[in-house]
Amino acid sequence: MNNKKKLSNKLRRFWKLLGPGLVTGSSDDDPSGIATYSQAGAQYGVSTLWTALITFPLMAAIQEMCARIGLVTSQGLTGTLKTNYSKPILYLMVLFSFPAIVMNIGADIAGMGAVGNLLFPSIHAMFFSVIFTSILIVLIIYLPYQRIASILKYLCAALLVYLIVPFLYKQDWITVLKGTVIPTIKFDKNFIGILVAILGTTISPYLFFWQATMEVEDRKQKKKHIVVNKKIMHDMKKDVDFGMLFSNLVMFFIILTTGTVLFNGGIHQIDTVEQAAQALKPLAGNFAYLLFAVGVIGTGLIAIPVLSGSLSYIITETFGWEQGLDKKFHEAKAFYIIITISLILGLMMNYIGISPIKALIYSAILYGLTAPVLIAIILHIANNKKVMGEFTNGKRSNILGFATLILMTTAAVVMIYFQFV
Repeated sequence: MNNKKKLSNKLRRFWKLLGPGLVTGSSDDDPSGIATYSQAGAQYGVSTLWTALITFPLMAAIQEMCARIGLVTSQGLTGTLKTNYSKPILYLMVLFSFPAIVMNIGADIAGMGAVGNLLFPSIHAMFFSVIFTSILIVLIIYLPYQRIASILKYLCAALLVYLIVPFLYKQDWITVLKGTVIPTIKFDKNFIGILVAILGTTISPYLFFWQATMEVEDRKQKKKHIVVNKKIMHDMKKDVDFGMLFSNLVMFFIILTTGTVLFNGGIHQIDTVEQAAQALKPLAGNFAYLLFAVGVIGTGLIAIPVLSGSLSYIITETFGWEQGLDKKFHEAKAFYIIITISLILGLMMNYIGISPIKALIYSAILYGLTAPVLIAIILHIANNKKVMGEFTNGKRSNILGFATLILMTTAAVVMIYFQFV
């Protein structure tokens, strides 16, 4: 009994330690990300499973740097850029970030609405999209930061459904193991395109901004105004590592589900999350289909506040306006108005003829172009002793950081190339 109590206390302490890292990682598996991973599995089976192993350390390294920058400077990434870099770089980031994030929000809202329609066919998808958008606007504006953070943290459990689905279907675990540990690369346009899409949706610029800002917000709320020390950095790293591991684990299982169920069932083209959910129904059964569909709505509820919040922090920090999820509407009107506008613009994409898939392609291109520049700036800040003091990058962080920079730059070049061939 004593051992059980000790274990229970340890788990409680660990859960309490988790925060911005877990939410950031979970938000990366949004409906648009699920669509990308589903297409990878449906088109190429388990051949892309190895990408989950590759992206985890790279993603964790960059997000840890962003979190460390937030803790040391007590500013979001935009505020740090504004203080230490020229304004043209800052404005360029805003210019690229706004359309990319809005398109991502639009694609996620459309995905949630379509899945809602699958679950309740008599109700139109657009109705669900409007309802989800309205609920999110109300919750973000009226709930205090701690409540929002707590809700987002518990919503992360929705992603656990993707860890269950593959076990509802017979697997060839030897083939799965090979796909996981032996990288497969096919030198054709479609396969390279899928790899670039996986990188773009996994290592996304909006996550960099959110991570840094949430570390600042989290410490503000916990009233931890003491000097940042190694213990605080250690706890932050645990949170970030777990969050990114969880994110990549979910990615792995989505590719595994679609790569075995859909690929083996002869379904090789998936363009949307609702197609993935619908295709699972006759092949893996109603339970797997329902879990997959419910998971999409859960991930959207996590990701959209992160996307809209990131955008609002970027713009308000750039222009020095009052900001913060901990503030009431009348205390930070511009901050909440930007969040509301981004959600409404995302919803309107369903009316103006931009399909969710086109939105994803456009946002992936913009993310792909901005990610290498941002990663280079993050590396520069994280190695700048004037900014970071004793908490500059170690050797491991720099190796992983520069590996990410090279990989994302290559992905950006390939992405541009494929737009013209």
